[in-house]
Amino acid sequence: MINWQFFPKSEKITDKLLETVKVFKSYQKQIDSDKIQKAKMLDSNSILAIVKDGLEEIGYQVENGKSKQDAVAVPVLYGLNGKPEKQFFADAYHRHDEIVLEVEAAAAVINNLVLKDLFEACVMDNVKYCVIAVRNVNKTTNGQKDFETVLRFIDTIYTSQKLKLPLSGILIIGY
Repeated sequence: MINWQFFPKSEKITDKLLETVKVFKSYQKQIDSDKIQKAKMLDSNSILAIVKDGLEEIGYQVENGKSKQDAVAVPVLYGLNGKPEKQFFADAYHRHDEIVLEVEAAAAVINNLVLKDLFEACVMDNVKYCVIAVRNVNKTTNGQKDFETVLRFIDTIYTSQKLKLPLSGILIIGY
């Protein structure tokens, strides 16, 4: 089952972000971490490859591989003559709607990749929304519920109000 939660909870999700959720739902049978056996769990690159066409259909630029020419670079800092001096690489980026999307798998929670994704989205230029897709159930870590863990983390950020994020919203998708 594909689950999702948009933050802040006091705001309505955008149409483009809902389209993004629909893309993941359209591939549910292929990527559902609840149904896939432990030995056949897909890594994040495999998940991204499955949803790639659907994301491109709704306007995302999606990485084609791990080489620099296949990556989706999003500027962070600009140097001399306005040339990008620092950039981070995203799994997908929707330039018009200013959405960065990251797909994570086994290491989303145990290696804190969600924190890295969130930090990078916060400092990227022309990014208003961050989408992070994680497994509902991580069978490679004894059935840890990654989606629920990430939701509690993001909810804590918004509820405590101690950390002000420069984003208009965060969408967490559980696959």
